[in-house]
Order: sequence, then structure tokens, then C-alpha cells
Amino acid sequence: MTLRLRLLLLLVVIVAAGLVISDVVTYTSLRSFLVTQVDNQLRVATFPVGRALLPTSGSGTGASSSSAVSPSVLPSVTPVTPTTRAPGGGTSRSDETFRVPPRGADRGVLVPPGTYGELRDASGRVQAHVFFSYGSKAPAIPAIPGSLPGSGGHSTTDLFFTASSTGTDGVSYRALARPLADDAGTIVVAQPLTGLDSTLQRLLLIETIVSALVLMILGLVSWIMVRRDMRPLEEMAVTAGAIADGDLTQRVSYVTPGSEVGQLGMAFNTMIEEIEGAFGARAASENKLRRFLADASHELRTPLTSILGYSEIFDLGIRDRPADLATAMRNIKNEAARMGTLVDDLFLLAQLDHERPLARDPFDLAEVAAQSVASVRVSSPDRVVTLVVGGPVVMVGDLQRMRQVVDNLLVNAVLHTPDTAAIDVGVHLDRDEAILSVHDDGPGIDPVVASRIFEPFFRSDPSRTRATGGAGLGLAIVSAIVEAHGGRVTLLEGEGTTFEVRVPAAAEDPSSGISPPVADTRGVQPSR
Repeated sequence: MTLRLRLLLLLVVIVAAGLVISDVVTYTSLRSFLVTQVDNQLRVATFPVGRALLPTSGSGTGASSSSAVSPSVLPSVTPVTPTTRAPGGGTSRSDETFRVPPRGADRGVLVPPGTYGELRDASGRVQAHVFFSYGSKAPAIPAIPGSLPGSGGHSTTDLFFTASSTGTDGVSYRALARPLADDAGTIVVAQPLTGLDSTLQRLLLIETIVSALVLMILGLVSWIMVRRDMRPLEEMAVTAGAIADGDLTQRVSYVTPGSEVGQLGMAFNTMIEEIEGAFGARAASENKLRRFLADASHELRTPLTSILGYSEIFDLGIRDRPADLATAMRNIKNEAARMGTLVDDLFLLAQLDHERPLARDPFDLAEVAAQSVASVRVSSPDRVVTLVVGGPVVMVGDLQRMRQVVDNLLVNAVLHTPDTAAIDVGVHLDRDEAILSVHDDGPGIDPVVASRIFEPFFRSDPSRTRATGGAGLGLAIVSAIVEAHGGRVTLLEGEGTTFEVRVPAAAEDPSSGISPPVADTRGVQPSR
């Protein structure tokens, strides 16, 4: 069973239960109201029914007294022998309990058609009964129980009850039994419930028809709404199938913000975007790894080829020429040293990629920069190298690795700029960050390749040889070391080339023994 059908059935069942409860409450309330109305009519009809059944002064039996009024409005009275009556034709003692209308009043006006009246003595025997039929056919007599208040029963209060008929027409009655004073008997008044039952049957028919129509209309409207609201789920299923087949560009297009299904669709699209980005990053990482392995193999192959070549020359007789032998051995040593440096750099990158722990000691980054600047001034005395610091800049990390960062940035500036280009180095604090900047006045870096300069083995100028351009690992090592210290290195825009390194700074500890840098901090240019 589909989710759509389950939702529809659940909604219809809930509404149907609500309608049934509402119909039952309405039916019960109306029936209770109508029965109360009938009970009130029975109370009012007790007086005229009593006048018709009980002897009155100046007349004989209740039956004979009925003939004193026009037959068109009087009930037909059927006396039952013996009839309880006062001696000499006077008023019975029982009549004193009723507040009868004055003489000559119409005794049938207050009694609804079909009302049945019955007089019982104290022992429960029927003395007389009457039907107020007004000329129409009287229904079957109700089946009145034998024990009633005042007639075989001990209660002295009015009793309302429902009775069936003695005939086969299936008429039910609502009856009131009122005891007479001094245990003289009981007056029973009953009215047929034909009108009440007809009203309730009509109400039941209307409720059934209306409930059925409401359920049909609700079911149709709910089907349309559920199908409309579930459309994004169907589209998600189709989209998920396409994604499972490998098409990560698929998206759910039918998304309505604000609804739960719409939020699910937006979350689904976001998830697919993340998955697509992850797959893209994975593919880029794989391509980067392939390029790294290819470049590493190429870089290692070159010194190995040179070493192998010189070894073959040695076998061809160079051993007999001391001068050539010395040259070959010197070249083999240089190529082996270059290969060793390359292997060391690759090993360092591998360690940093695997998040190998670094030393965590406090040191002054300004002093480290001063030492690197001093080394460059010795190796390149014609260079104009300026160092500007604002005092000790303390950080916690690996001093040797951070020295390697400064050295690589300075060597990069020296190798890739003309001899006349000045180099400016600055170290200062910016709130909780230690900032190192290295700027040169060279031609700068092409913005097209600026995003790749921190990749291993990448050279912005492919025409440069390894002798002048290196293996392309310097900036990659800089980026890896800085990130291992929780910082970042960026290439700033502007004239020339400016690298900025930001790493977390530490509060200066006087007990650490860190002293201000001893190198030249005034920017004095060395003589050429």
C-alpha cells in the first residue's frame, strides 16, 4: 500500500469517526429534547384526562359526563365495570387532587390527538380508560405495567416510562403515571411516539446522506491535495534513481518553501550538492595525486638518470682518466645530493599531510625572520633586503619548521626576481595573530596561475630549468607547515609579489628567556 493511499485512508477514517460521533450526539440530544417536550405535554394533559375519567359534581360517571359537551371536541370514554364513584353521584374524593377548570370549560382542547388515559384503583384494577381520537381511528392500547405509583406501587411521585402497544401496529408510547391523593388510585396518561420516531428517522436519514456526501467530497479533495503535495516525493524518487545511475547533476525542481515536503526537497538538493562537491573534490584529489606522483617520478628520474649515465661512463674507461673521473664523481655526488633533498622534501610533505605532531615551544618569530634575512644578505650581498619588526612576536610551534618557511619565501623571492628587485620582510602582531610578510619588487605572479602556486611541483614558468627554478616544492612546503601550525598563507594582490603568513600568537612569557631580535631592524641596505 502506497503512502498516498495510507494517508488518504487515515484521513477518511478520522473524519468518518468524527461524523459518527457528531451524528450520535445530535441524534441523542434531539431525542432527549423531544422526549422532554412529550413529558411536558403529558404533565399538562393530566388535568383534562382526569376530568374525563373521574366523576365530577352534578354528573354520573366519567363516561356520562362526557356527553355534556359537543362530540366534535370530546374524547370517547369507555367505562370499565366497576367504576369508582362517590355515593349519590357526587364528586369522588380522588377528584380533590386536581385543579379542574371551571364548569363549561372545553375539556379536550389541551389534549393532543391520540392521547390515551386510564384510571386505576389502589389495587391496580382498571376502572376506566379513554382515547382522545377526535373522530380518527384510535391506535392500539398501550401495554401499561401492573405496578404503578398509587396502584400496587409504594412510590407517591410521578413516574415517566415508555410502553409498547398491545396491537400489531408497533406503536410505542410515552406515559405518565400520577398517583391520586389518599392512595385512591392512579391516573395514567400516554401519548404515541409516532411523530417523535418519524422525526428521528428523518434526522437519521439526513445524517446518513450528509455524512456520505461529506466523506465522498472530502475523499476526492484529499486525494487531489495529497497527490499534489506528494509530487515532490515522487520527483525525489525519480531523481534518486538518476543519481544512483551516476548523474549527480540531477536536482529536485518542484520545491515549495515552508512545507515539510518542500524542506525535504531543499535538504535533498543540498545533500546532492554536498555529494557532488565531495565527488568533485575526490576526483580533484585523485588528479592531484596522479600529477604529484608523475612529477615526483620525473624529478627523481632525472638525477637517477644522470647517476646511471656517469656510472656507465666509468665502465667505458673513464677510470683511466683522473680528471674526467673526478668530474664524474663530483656530478654523481651533486645529483645524489639533489635527489636526497627532493626525497627529504617529499618526506616532510608526507609527514605534514598525515598531521604528524610538530614541536610546541615558544619562540620569537621576529628573531627567526632576522636570522633568515641575515643568511640571505650573506648569500646575496648585492640584494637590498629590509627587515621591519615591531618588537618580539611570540608564538608557540616548531622553530626549525618556521625558519624553513621564512627561508623558502626569501629564496623564492631571490630566485624569481631580478638582482635589482628589493625584498621587504615584516613581522608584527595583529591582535591574537603573528603576521609575517615577504614582499619583492619583481614582475609578480600571473593571476591565472596564482591559485596553483602552493601545489607540489608547480612552476609558474614552465620554461625555467631545475637549476634556476627548483623542483616546485618550496611554496607547497610553506603552505603545509603554516597549516600544521593552525595558520594560513596567502598571496596578496598588488605590485610585485607579497606573501602573507598568519599564525596564532602566544602571550609573551617573561620567564621564557625570549629576547628582542639582534639583527638589523632599521631597514639599512647593505652595500653592493
